[in-house]
Amino acid sequence: MAKTRSANCGPECLNRSPDSEAVVETTENRKRSRSQFPDESLIKTRSPAKWRSPRGCTGKLLCSPKSPRKRLSDQFSQRPKWNPRDPSQMQAVKEALHVATAPTNVACRKDEQKRILEFCKACIEQEKAGSLYVCGSPGTGKSLSVDKVKDLLAVRSKEVGFQSLDTLAINCTSLTNTSKIFSKILEKFHYCKKTSDGFSPLQHLQNLFSHKKQPSSGKMMLIIVDEMDYLITKDCAVLHNLFMLTTFPFSRCILIGIANAINLADRFLPKLESLNCKPVVITFHAYSKDQILKILHHRLMVLQFDVFQPLALEFCARKVAAASGDMRKALGVCRSAVEVLEAQLRDATRNQDTDIVMFDHMNIALSKAVKSAVVDTIQSLPQHQQIILCSLVKLFRQCKKNATTLGDLNKAYSETCKSSQIPAVGTLEFTNMCKVLSDQGLLKLGQSREDKLKRVTLQIDSSDITFAFKGNRFFSNLPGVAMI
Repeated sequence: MAKTRSANCGPECLNRSPDSEAVVETTENRKRSRSQFPDESLIKTRSPAKWRSPRGCTGKLLCSPKSPRKRLSDQFSQRPKWNPRDPSQMQAVKEALHVATAPTNVACRKDEQKRILEFCKACIEQEKAGSLYVCGSPGTGKSLSVDKVKDLLAVRSKEVGFQSLDTLAINCTSLTNTSKIFSKILEKFHYCKKTSDGFSPLQHLQNLFSHKKQPSSGKMMLIIVDEMDYLITKDCAVLHNLFMLTTFPFSRCILIGIANAINLADRFLPKLESLNCKPVVITFHAYSKDQILKILHHRLMVLQFDVFQPLALEFCARKVAAASGDMRKALGVCRSAVEVLEAQLRDATRNQDTDIVMFDHMNIALSKAVKSAVVDTIQSLPQHQQIILCSLVKLFRQCKKNATTLGDLNKAYSETCKSSQIPAVGTLEFTNMCKVLSDQGLLKLGQSREDKLKRVTLQIDSSDITFAFKGNRFFSNLPGVAMI
């Protein structure tokens, strides 16, 4: 028998152990059919115990890879959990999630920042004026990205010997009149000539940029105009004149306008193109779920402890991305979820076993924060337009009517501004703002030869306005307005 086996098998058969020979004998018929493949027969004679189903396997090689959610959970489990009962740790978490806390790097906006930076660098290198229009929905990182580019330009001017910039940042919501923007620009140029000579600030700027000799040190000026939606007037004259400042032969202005309205460009760009001052347009799209999750992780990395259950953060990112893609809302929801946990810990009647923000806490916070798109629109309006809506609801509830005239609404608006010590805009600006609110579908203006006699009605539910102002310190402190 041994001779037969040695004749049928290769030399390797002589080195096998007695146990393996016993196994070979029990399967001799199979081996004879494969005698021409001696190496394969050796491979197939492994112990049957090693051929268990992968379903019951505990080995790492045969098990399926971990899902992304499991890997994310493992990543967070490596960090220690926080102590929400520690006031210093609680404060650190709230500060990390606060909208006013500027991150060191603006995540998920590298392409947009690069385009803004390259535009500014080209203007500086060529010593040529230019204009840029940045638009996108609220909370998409527009202002944050522009500020980051401004800082990068300042650093570059020191490192590479780039020409330094004079910078002027204007938030249009602070303007009592849209034409005041030209006065602010003129002041930045240290223009000492008296403006009481019959010329307006705009005319002085136009004259200044038409001559080679300027009172400034010859530096380029970066003008950042935020909330540009507020400059919308009936004929868009202020917008047109602002962008036209970059077309004068000796203008050294780099103008960057920022607005929430994406369709604003379509409304005034054709006219700017005809005036040869069409700006470069960069659109910031709403954040996706993955981008929101990445930014939240980036914010929480400054902490030395684990605050959220990974599933809770993912739930928040998915819901906010589906609703609006507003990063500010995502941060607010996370802060609210932390406060839900904090309130439960303070409640002595509850048996709180967990010290981490769980899915249930996030669900409660989201149920409070997720509102209709109308509420989002109201909250993103400039302050004076919000005051108009607030005054309209107050007027309807006092008179128990659902309609009024533009003149009566202007009176109610002026009284609200007076009680809050805020300068009211003029009649023309007020009318233009009401038209903007009408274009957005919030108000409806009737037809009349005189503007003050136009009928005004709400196109939305007054409860949406009330909900939008809920928790707003400014409106809650206004006399007679808290009643709405």
